[in-house]
Order: sequence, then structure tokens, then C-alpha cells
Amino acid sequence: MFPEYRDLISRLKTEDAHFSRLFNRHNELDHRIHNMETNVTPADSATIERMKKEKLLLKDQLYGVLVKAASAA
Repeated sequence: MFPEYRDLISRLKTEDAHFSRLFNRHNELDHRIHNMETNVTPADSATIERMKKEKLLLKDQLYGVLVKAASAA
């Protein structure tokens, strides 16, 4: 996710608690969705869809923080 911001992501994960929480939640959802889609964890399609929407919202928020931090640097 966002390879052009790899260094900035690494820095923000340690320096920005809000960014770190968003990033960790995004990764948690990614893992859970993968497990549900591969039938490791049972789930209905509505649950998977809701989680995907939350993950997309988090990705948008992460991108916003990255763009703002990159322009401030």
C-alpha cells in the first residue's frame, strides 16, 4: 500500500499515534477479510462487505495523512 510513501509510513508509524492506529486497524481488517474470503474464518457476505468498506475508509484516511505530512516536509 502506497509504495511511494514507504519511508514516510515507517516514520509516521513511530511518530504519529493516530496514523499508527489507523495503519494497524487497516492491516487487522485486511488479515481478517483474507481469512474470511479463504474460508479460514466463517463469515457472511454482508460482514465481509462491511469490513471492506471500513478498510477502504481507513485507506482514504491514511492517504490523507500521508499527503499532508509529505507536503509539510
